[in-house]
Amino acid sequence: MVNSEKSSPLQYEATGGALRLLVSRSWDGLPLAEKERVEVRISGFKEFLLVEIEAPYYGDPAPPGPVGSTPGLWEFEVVELFICGPGEQYSEFEVGPLGHFLALRMEGVRNPVEQGMDLQVETAVTGDRWRGRLVISRRLLPEGPHRLNAYAIHGEGEGRRYLAAVPVPGDEPDFHRLESFASVVLP
Repeated sequence: MVNSEKSSPLQYEATGGALRLLVSRSWDGLPLAEKERVEVRISGFKEFLLVEIEAPYYGDPAPPGPVGSTPGLWEFEVVELFICGPGEQYSEFEVGPLGHFLALRMEGVRNPVEQGMDLQVETAVTGDRWRGRLVISRRLLPEGPHRLNAYAIHGEGEGRRYLAAVPVPGDEPDFHRLESFASVVLP
């Protein structure tokens, strides 16, 4: 995991061309304690992206219903990855520590044109940490050039926490502020 608070939240690995994002700030830019940070690693393959998550586990209540595609997953403990193309075309991928997930394709802010797509997702909780792996077909991604951001949400009520790799401006957390996303070359 990237440890430096001064390091960029986006880093490319020298070998393999993977992209690492560090969720190390609150949504509005305040630095997080090391134990609250989340790492998202994206590796590229011809037909898909492999996304690996390493995050703290808080034991928040699980979403109702079975593991799998879960509408409204952002209301629970979750890590999110947004990948944006030109304009306001973007895809949102969410994974919870217990294996729930959500995939959305948007054309316009908060305007889903496809949702409930199936993803290959594996998660495992070990003590106070969890790991996740998801396979994202490249057909679910917007055309490039790309911009992205990663987020983590946990807690309930007044203790709810909204965290970001690249902070978003405003008076409240809004992860659909596409102008805040970082430009990247996907692996």
